[in-house]
Amino acid sequence: MNPSRPFTRTLFGLAASAALGLVLSACAPPESGLQKPPRPAIVVQPTASDSRPAIYPGEVRARHEPNLAFRVGGEVTKRLVEVGDRVKKGEALAELDAEDLLLQRDSARAQLAAAEAEFRNAENELTRYRELLARKLIGESQHDAVQTRFDASSAQLARARAQLEVAENQTAYTVLKAPSDGVIARRQVEAGQVVAAGQTVFTLAADGDREVRIDLPEQDIARFAVGQPVTVELWSQQGKPLSGQIRELSPAADTTLRTFEAYVALNGGDAIAELGQSARVFVRDTARNIPLTVPMAAVTADDNRAHVWVLGPEKFTLHKTPVTVASFGNETAQIQSGLSAGDWVVAAGTQLLREGQRVRPVDRQNRPIEFGIAGTSSMTQNL
Repeated sequence: MNPSRPFTRTLFGLAASAALGLVLSACAPPESGLQKPPRPAIVVQPTASDSRPAIYPGEVRARHEPNLAFRVGGEVTKRLVEVGDRVKKGEALAELDAEDLLLQRDSARAQLAAAEAEFRNAENELTRYRELLARKLIGESQHDAVQTRFDASSAQLARARAQLEVAENQTAYTVLKAPSDGVIARRQVEAGQVVAAGQTVFTLAADGDREVRIDLPEQDIARFAVGQPVTVELWSQQGKPLSGQIRELSPAADTTLRTFEAYVALNGGDAIAELGQSARVFVRDTARNIPLTVPMAAVTADDNRAHVWVLGPEKFTLHKTPVTVASFGNETAQIQSGLSAGDWVVAAGTQLLREGQRVRPVDRQNRPIEFGIAGTSSMTQNL
């Protein structure tokens, strides 16, 4: 064996290793040129804590629902309509026993006839005394006495006529008539019942505008105001919202339910709503300074001061933003101040971030988020 061969092979191996090292060194980029790509960051926008409208059940009512009553008292002899009947203006709804009132009318007529006879006698006598006075056959005092009698009889005649008119009106009041076209909504009397003057007998739902009656909870009453716009949806016409506004708010709560009664007027007369239909009223909170909700992981704290990381969408850099936390939930936190609804907030991994750090914003499915900024069509541009 040639003793020089192992040495030759060793020398050749060292040369090959050196050459390979030079090649690898030439292929590797310089260390100063290394640059890490922006790390992905899950970002979300805050949402209003009460972004969904509150929903209140209601019932369709007529805008005008007068309570109908007799103007005189008596026994109901006839009830001519039922609940749900459609009536016309002037149609008879019920009648009272008018026997006593008819007797009073006849008495008034008799008194009028007596007053008319007395007036004619006084008038004739005055005419004669005027002639006698002109002929100087009687004195002034006698003429004045006849004149006084004539004036009294004239007043008695006017009084008798007025009394007869009142008696005739009261007789007519024994028939209750509909003041306008509509539907009988409620009935509170039966034939044979004795009612007093002014006691409600029927409730009429007059034709015309319709509205929805709702009950508002006591703790939320400050959120509502007369004239506030709302949206109404009928159960029979779901998916067809109707515009409306709060027309009336009760000034006091119901003593039993502790709710406030409210009436919602339907706008434009475009609502085809039948009386008694069920409806839902959607009311959005118009109060100012509504808290914004962010994920719990988005909020961190330094020196007892809460903050979030807000993304600058122009350069995709992060900025530490102090916030005021209204409350913490199980998975979210409500931010009272420091954020706006248009901000983008890092939702996870906030402990690894630093001020001014450049990131690649993605959603929770790791998809790039597009911003609609002028000159920037996508969040992935210029990264």
